[in-house]
Amino acid sequence: MDKTVIGRNDSVSFFNNVDHCVGTGRLGLALTAEYLDELAFVQSEIGFKHIRGHGLFTDDVSIYHEYEEDGVTKVEYNYTYIDRIFDSYLELDIRPYLELGFMPEKLASGTQTIFYWKGNTTPPKDYKLWTDMVVALLKHLLSRYGDEVLDWPIEVWNEPNLPGFWYKADMEEYFKLFKETFLAIKALDSRFKIGGPAICGVFDEKWIAAFMDFCRAEGIKPDNVTRHHYTVDFPEKVGHYDYSTLQDPDERIGTLQKTRDIIDSYEEFKGTPIHITEFSTSYTPKGVIHDTNLNAAYIAEQLSRLGDMNESYSYWTFGDVFEEQGVPFTPFHGGFGLVAAGCIPKPTFYTFSFYKQLKDFGSQCVLKDRTAVIVKNEKGYAGVLWNTGAETLERLFSLPADVSEYTLITKTVDEECCNPLKLWHDLGEPANPTPDQTDLIRSAALPSVKSDVITAAEGSAELPLSLKKNGILYFELTARTFTPDRGYDYQRAVTYR
Repeated sequence: MDKTVIGRNDSVSFFNNVDHCVGTGRLGLALTAEYLDELAFVQSEIGFKHIRGHGLFTDDVSIYHEYEEDGVTKVEYNYTYIDRIFDSYLELDIRPYLELGFMPEKLASGTQTIFYWKGNTTPPKDYKLWTDMVVALLKHLLSRYGDEVLDWPIEVWNEPNLPGFWYKADMEEYFKLFKETFLAIKALDSRFKIGGPAICGVFDEKWIAAFMDFCRAEGIKPDNVTRHHYTVDFPEKVGHYDYSTLQDPDERIGTLQKTRDIIDSYEEFKGTPIHITEFSTSYTPKGVIHDTNLNAAYIAEQLSRLGDMNESYSYWTFGDVFEEQGVPFTPFHGGFGLVAAGCIPKPTFYTFSFYKQLKDFGSQCVLKDRTAVIVKNEKGYAGVLWNTGAETLERLFSLPADVSEYTLITKTVDEECCNPLKLWHDLGEPANPTPDQTDLIRSAALPSVKSDVITAAEGSAELPLSLKKNGILYFELTARTFTPDRGYDYQRAVTYR
């Protein structure tokens, strides 16, 4: 096994913003108990700062209304549901990332809709009515929640480069929407942070360049540029499910770097933050890969690299209460979520948990390569490893040591020790597990935790780690303080003498 030697003064660029934002199904789902249970579970372990989802202005949230009075059509707003939703978010210490969409039916210029829940994806019939609605909502939120609302990021629409999400994928019409919305919000308060164009995949270079050209021509400086990031080929559909092949990670990261390069080619926009407001492997809510250990390991590499050119990146989504293509038939259906029905954490949940623990441990990165990231603080080292290829990944690290003994803690997620999908399958794939079955499946969704004592020699500590295929591992190696009680002999206790 080759040894990786880490020097005492080694420092590597690594921006870990894993907890900045997470995605959600449409906001109206936050009115349900299961949704809030899953979000509370995710927040208890990871603690995302922001949450982004569709449907802020769709009719199930019921903000926009028109009525007739004395022969005149008038407008009124109803904030009953959105207050309930956002109150629930704040109680769970997570703030909205405000995606402005979709179009209320009475404000829409057409009838095109998307998804099971029929979000209208046409431009407004009147741009003044649209901007009045947006500004009125922001005023209401400021009144209810105070100036912290100024720190809630704002994104204008979702994936307008796809004709299903924006009528005819009309670029000029989207740019009009962005301009009118941007100017109206900035007129209310210039401190709001507003971004776009929230594109996804198709003609992405063309759209990013055209968006920057438009902003230059109009004298608009977006606070950030937003886009999405998925990493699979076009899926094969079989029954209710979609089967996809993962793309080469270098190729997909290269696409993101191209966006960075395009933006930086404009002197006035150079360095503008990029927000990845959706990312995952498969882009369908029936992508079976989402429930697997391979997904967890692949995403681990993505998280090690996404901060190289992006300020933030938001996984799509936190949980499986999600209905874009209808109500799921089974608990493991390839849903986007980190958590399956019954608050069962999928393996990818721990990818995010491990990176959050890494962020909390220390910000000085001493190693980042294609299978590992290691950081340090004054107590020692922490790291994440992943294995998407070999049957077994063997790594040996030599780390500078300041004390003679270290405690090693490892948490491992692989196909043998943390695989709720397999247990569900072995149970016969019940579409509606009983409470006892759900508890049993949840018990199979825990990392394997192990410990050891590492003895340093000649100023270095040797750390051998082994990881099975499609596994992820978190470790902490910290200075050991040994304080045995009088008369206690561990070795004698465990040898039963």
